[in-house]
Amino acid sequence: MSDPADSDPLALEQQVCFALSVAARGVVAIYRPLLEPMGLTHPQYLVMLALWQSAPLSVRRLSELLQLDPGTLSPLLKRLEAIGYLRRERDPRDERSLAITLTERGRALRTEAEKIPPAVVERLGMPIEELRVVHEALTRVITAATS
Repeated sequence: MSDPADSDPLALEQQVCFALSVAARGVVAIYRPLLEPMGLTHPQYLVMLALWQSAPLSVRRLSELLQLDPGTLSPLLKRLEAIGYLRRERDPRDERSLAITLTERGRALRTEAEKIPPAVVERLGMPIEELRVVHEALTRVITAATS
């Protein structure tokens, strides 16, 4: 006997958007207790990841990397600056542009943050190869959805 959900194009459990939404909430929930001791939310962690990889960055470039609207990014940057992890300064090459740089404290936080990816992998209990396949598939979904 076939599953009725297989023939219903609106069956909740068949929707890609539902699976992505539930997976995203679940994964972010795994990060929460790992980030809390650092005083970071998940969106702030994403900002720090980009800066650890490529600082200094303009707000525009950071916005592009994170695929976040500058209006959404601005409060994250203000909070990270208030807790001492970064500085927002006028770019000496272009006074209209803000450059985001890490403070010494922000750079030092990277050592603590290096413990997060293996902790997440362990908590998920999935082989790293499978997580890489999921990441590749999600990257293709992002590309398709934003093209």
